[in-house]
Amino acid sequence: MRPSHVEVDLNAIRHNAEVIAAAIAPAMLCAVVKADGYGHGDVPAAEMALEGGAQWLAVALVEEGIRLRDAGIDVPILLLSEPTKEEAPLAVKWNLVPTVYRRTFIDLLSEHVGEGTILPVHLKLDTGMHRVGASPEVALDLALAVHESPRLELQGVWTHFSVADEDPDYTKQQIARFDEFVSALAERGIEPPMLHAGNTAGGLMFEQARYTMVRVGLGLYGLRPAPDTSPELELRPAMRVISAVSLVRDLPAGARPSYGRRRAMPRAGRVATVPIGYADGVYRRLSSVGGEVLIRGKRYPYAGTVTMDQILIDVGDDDVEVGDEVVVMGTQGLDSVPAEEWASWMDTINYEVVCNFGPRLPRHYRRGCGI
Repeated sequence: MRPSHVEVDLNAIRHNAEVIAAAIAPAMLCAVVKADGYGHGDVPAAEMALEGGAQWLAVALVEEGIRLRDAGIDVPILLLSEPTKEEAPLAVKWNLVPTVYRRTFIDLLSEHVGEGTILPVHLKLDTGMHRVGASPEVALDLALAVHESPRLELQGVWTHFSVADEDPDYTKQQIARFDEFVSALAERGIEPPMLHAGNTAGGLMFEQARYTMVRVGLGLYGLRPAPDTSPELELRPAMRVISAVSLVRDLPAGARPSYGRRRAMPRAGRVATVPIGYADGVYRRLSSVGGEVLIRGKRYPYAGTVTMDQILIDVGDDDVEVGDEVVVMGTQGLDSVPAEEWASWMDTINYEVVCNFGPRLPRHYRRGCGI
């Protein structure tokens, strides 16, 4: 049917997991597959990460964890934040590992654990991200409460870095706060078997932050939080966003195609219509900030404002035909329009770019599709 879709290279995800797992060893790799695997598909991404050496998975929502369990995945799955009270029994039922940072939620979990069962939980310490988690003072009391519970096990303690890809000094402060808390626990006879702090940037760039496990999201999909994040590692981007030319028209110089008539054709030439738009995740402003696509291995600019379902591309005098593949993001031939370039155009981050391609674009999975 519609030619627009997201193409995902499964071999690339498995390769990235292998490379990262080797780099962080002996720490375990936890593959973060929340947000539908950063737009790549959560179940396929999880399966490839596990093939590549991941031993844990992490998600943001209970429903994401249930979807993985429904697919037959039985490895430990960490919930990265506390779910709602209504979701607590589902987390227990589906054998998900909850993160805790409030006493009320710890008590609630205990109520839903069956007699004779012990539920492992991970306590999140706020060392400076200030999003979710407990301060060191509060976290100490929470750790004692879990430790003393007959139905809960303090399996892990973790934290999250806020600027590991930007500010090494602040990251080292966060590591120091985490280490101080772990020492305070040990003084009280509490030594959780698992400690984790590093995300992609933190785990790759700070060896002291690897602890027992590293939680890797972006790197799993072949992207880096910053250009200097472990450039020695060969990471392969796994996503291409593809469509095809649906119409080619000749327009005179000065014609102003698309809504708003924002941009005049600098000369007479051809304009190709492509059936993909901002409803699919192609930012509306791309046409005004220098966005480009690839057709037949060559870059071409947007000819006017991105619309909901279609974009217009200025192909000059070149022979472009209906049905020609259009790469909106990714590699074609010897050139590439990477997520990082999109991020620079839109003054955002590559995380947002890949997550922005919505469910209207079907995912086509390939093994070794040349990305």
